[in-house]
Amino acid sequence: MSNNTTASAHAPVRAELQSPGYWRVTFDNPPLNLYEPEVETALAEVVGRLEADPDVKVVVFDSAVPEFFIAHLNLGRAAEFGEGMPTWFDIIGRLAKASFITVGSLRGRARGIGNEFLTTLDVRFASREKAVLSQLEIGTGVIPGCGGIQRLVQLTGRSRALEIVASGEDYDAGTAELYGWINRAVPDAELDAVVDRFARRIAHFDTDALRAVKEIINEEAPLHDTAHLAATHARFAGLLARDVVQDRLSRSAKASPEVVYDLELNMGERLGPPDQSPRR
Repeated sequence: MSNNTTASAHAPVRAELQSPGYWRVTFDNPPLNLYEPEVETALAEVVGRLEADPDVKVVVFDSAVPEFFIAHLNLGRAAEFGEGMPTWFDIIGRLAKASFITVGSLRGRARGIGNEFLTTLDVRFASREKAVLSQLEIGTGVIPGCGGIQRLVQLTGRSRALEIVASGEDYDAGTAELYGWINRAVPDAELDAVVDRFARRIAHFDTDALRAVKEIINEEAPLHDTAHLAATHARFAGLLARDVVQDRLSRSAKASPEVVYDLELNMGERLGPPDQSPRR
């Protein structure tokens, strides 16, 4: 890459060089950091530039919006992504096989496609106090359609993946760490330093050795191919197209910004039945 920052300061995704071999990519699409077509376009451009640079060893993905890493897919604009979301599946496939190591630094909410993006990355660290993870789709009458089910089964095992997806609940970083969903939950005040130290340590090591490590681990734990993930997405699209789901989305779109923001902050609670006792 020819400069230390890719895209403009106001782009919904930007990349900045931290030290030789170490880049940080930041999602910045306030107020909710929704995954929208503009975000996808910017992300694809950044990933392409990173792939073209042979000196990249490690890339950290984080958010500039404190409450949201990526809230979820903007379902109101689903048709704009193209049938089958080809760009999304291309991006996550390339990141999984990229020569560099990818790291998620999670502070705030990563639900739906936000969590699916995180689980595509090689390593995940999260704020113990401020991270929230969820596959919320069941609460709106659909299913995770962008790789979430498959990745969770790989990371957490069958039973815990079923719990996460079928409950649609919000999970804290401590539980996610216990389940193997993330690598480590750390105190929020330490998150940036922990991630930065890890990334700088990787950037210090030999490029060819790092690439060999990732290639061998990918061989030992094979990733799901695009065709397999596309079949799940087709089922997601079929459920999304139902009148009952479109009705629900239409009503949500008419809510005031204050109501929407409160819903996004407390999605796990709001989507469930009323008067539930706390989860143990």
